[in-house]
Amino acid sequence: MQIDISELVAAFPDFRVAVVVASDLAIPAARPPGLAGIIAEREAMARDRWGGLELAQIPGVSVWRVAYKGFGIKRTSYRSSVERIVKNVLAGRSIPEINGFVDAYNAVSLSHVFPLGADDMARLTGDIAFRYARDGDSFVDMAASGEEAEGAEAAAPAGPVEDPPKPGEVVFADAAHVLCRRWNWRQDARSLVSPETRSALLTVQANGTGDLDAAVADVCDLFARFCGATTAVTIADRGRPQATVLGT
Repeated sequence: MQIDISELVAAFPDFRVAVVVASDLAIPAARPPGLAGIIAEREAMARDRWGGLELAQIPGVSVWRVAYKGFGIKRTSYRSSVERIVKNVLAGRSIPEINGFVDAYNAVSLSHVFPLGADDMARLTGDIAFRYARDGDSFVDMAASGEEAEGAEAAAPAGPVEDPPKPGEVVFADAAHVLCRRWNWRQDARSLVSPETRSALLTVQANGTGDLDAAVADVCDLFARFCGATTAVTIADRGRPQATVLGT
């Protein structure tokens, strides 16, 4: 499997993505107590650090607002997954409980202020790319209404609907369909990670701010501790826009 970000390099030269392949997974359906404690601590730290600030004053949020404008997204209802997580936590809400794997990477998203998203490897086809939308792209929205979901993933999609991307939109896709619309806004319903997932592909996305290496180390540690995972990491950036994904 290859990762390719070459279509975006000219317009978004600061974009870097770590692709983490997590194998040998044993994903808890419920949030483990140890992980629950970590998440509670991180939520409290986020409120202490950013409470009272406007979201636009948080660097890891503002860079994605700029990026979204860069490919034509003007509606405030379309925000990056990390902005939704930070916004909810600062409003006093907790990170939604999905499963041990998703909860772990959402905790890392909050702490490091990066968008993260994962797909079940068994449901992926061919190579993966961050690219511009194309005619014929397919995307199944996991939120039945198409309205904004809380958190990086919706806990219980009521009835996914086909909602293909617009021309010029940045997407994350495999060879068969779009895996995430509007760069890192919402994931496709067909490849979500569940307790039955045995191997998953995670992306950790940076855009000119934050410590990507620290976030990757953090998420790999949590996956090992709470999901029994072994992990392999591949980085793509403007100096290496195409790379073979390790662990595949």
